[in-house]
Amino acid sequence: MHDVETRTLQVPGAELHYEIRGTGPLLLMIPGAPADAGALAGLAALLSDRYTVVAYDQRGLSRSPLTGAPEDQNVEVFGQDAHRLLTALDSGPAYVLGNSGGALTALDLAARHPEQVRALLVHEPPVPELLPDREHWRTTFQDVLDTYRADGAGAAMQKFVATIEGEPSDPPEMPDFSQMPPEALEMMGRIQGNIDFFLAHILLPVLRFAPDLTALRSNATPVAVGVGAASPEGVPLRSTRMLAELLETKPIEFPGDHQGLAVDAATSAELAHDAFTRLTEAG
Repeated sequence: MHDVETRTLQVPGAELHYEIRGTGPLLLMIPGAPADAGALAGLAALLSDRYTVVAYDQRGLSRSPLTGAPEDQNVEVFGQDAHRLLTALDSGPAYVLGNSGGALTALDLAARHPEQVRALLVHEPPVPELLPDREHWRTTFQDVLDTYRADGAGAAMQKFVATIEGEPSDPPEMPDFSQMPPEALEMMGRIQGNIDFFLAHILLPVLRFAPDLTALRSNATPVAVGVGAASPEGVPLRSTRMLAELLETKPIEFPGDHQGLAVDAATSAELAHDAFTRLTEAG
């Protein structure tokens, strides 16, 4: 395992916290809100013997504070942050892995700045705008926001999890908190602190995002799509399957559910590396 170097980058309206570990070609990892770089730390550590892994907290979350008043964020702004971070790193085109909402950022980055992306792997991007019942989901997530405004974060998050995940046949996979190291417990505290900003300023605009499929099909960036083998029939799984169909690629099964990259980082690391290898060789 490699030591972690922590840096910050000033971007318009925010200061981005990012972490660098390992050696080799650049791999940018983008976590989804309300999580931060810590959610992918296990995966990053396991890939750091093959890549220079950079993971960061998206703006407004955890250690990447806004420099002005809180305001709504969208995927295009997040994508520009990723673009600016890769420009600052100045290491040529990068492998990019996005998880959940971070996968939306990655899709936007690849569509707008394909010269910066050597190959892209997105794990369960929630894109309800691609689904035939998109109007239902627009109403559903507006209701989550309305619940937050009326009843607070706890009630809203319960509703959000129920709607985003669907009806699982088994309890969701979760890490054993009693076995988590102090840094992981610290991360959980940071994520809890992100909930209000996530609900008030990220949830709705991010879930109204639709990727530029024409750009993704026409540019030279190869794309792989990952799904959780145990994911329930909720928005992430359904929309990821739809994205794969529209991009004419077969989804790669990762272990676990929507949180599988963190729960089984070892298997996920090998699958991610294999995907990047195949994408590069095919390109």
